Amino acid sequence: MATSPLISTAWLEDHLADPDLRIIEVCSLADDKVYRAGHIPGAAWVYWKSACWHETDRQLISPAAMARMFGGMGIGSDTIVVLCGDPVQHGTYAFWAFTMAGHSNLRILDGARRKWVVEGRPLTGEIPYFSPVAYPVPAGTSSMRVGRDNVRDNLKKPGRLLLDVRAPEEYDGKRVIDYSFAFDHGAERTGRIPGAVHLYFRRFLNEDDTFKSPREIRAVLAESGIAPAKLEDIVCYCRLSHRATLVWVALAHLLGVDNVKVYDGSWTEWGSIVDFPVEK
Repeated sequence: MATSPLISTAWLEDHLADPDLRIIEVCSLADDKVYRAGHIPGAAWVYWKSACWHETDRQLISPAAMARMFGGMGIGSDTIVVLCGDPVQHGTYAFWAFTMAGHSNLRILDGARRKWVVEGRPLTGEIPYFSPVAYPVPAGTSSMRVGRDNVRDNLKKPGRLLLDVRAPEEYDGKRVIDYSFAFDHGAERTGRIPGAVHLYFRRFLNEDDTFKSPREIRAVLAESGIAPAKLEDIVCYCRLSHRATLVWVALAHLLGVDNVKVYDGSWTEWGSIVDFPVEK
């Protein structure tokens, strides 16, 4: 049964003073200038790579590293952590990474920072201070991710759906990154993983960056000929796996679809590996 992790901007504003709640703004940029100019009251700021990756390796944050980081932010194992993406998919990426690292009380701000600001909800430039707390190292899991070898070895596996959630120009092999960016780099080749079905991640969102309802999400899947109940598993990917985690949240947490995973290497990895097949 699906248990939605989404909370509304209205709910969060009403609960800003809750002592058992901590807000983290997850930013795509390493510069915290926007945060310092105005952020959700009480919110901490993190750069997504520093918060979600190993400090040197291209590996996700470990349970021990998350325990140190969260403890230093005054977050205990029972604290409700609300993740606010800037943009929205960086919040879902953190949700995915921290879920695997073992924090069970995670929420996602529906509509993310964009909706909060557009609605004129309170912002502050005051940087909060958090007294460190002890956070026991939790048990992690890797059940929600797959690696490149698993993807390659199962390219023709019956019952597996490879879901490419990038922009059409990326899926069609015209660009490595979508047209909203001036640059076009991040992998040596353009194209897609052989057999991948395209479904752009923004089709799961409304214009204000909130998630569509479960009924609307089912309709989106049906329009693309995707019937999750008939599949053994679904593997989502994009360029860096942020957008893939947004679709993972929609399928696994809003619809309750089992066996949805993310190929976190995504196109930045697959498009640069020697002797891995590419389709255009």
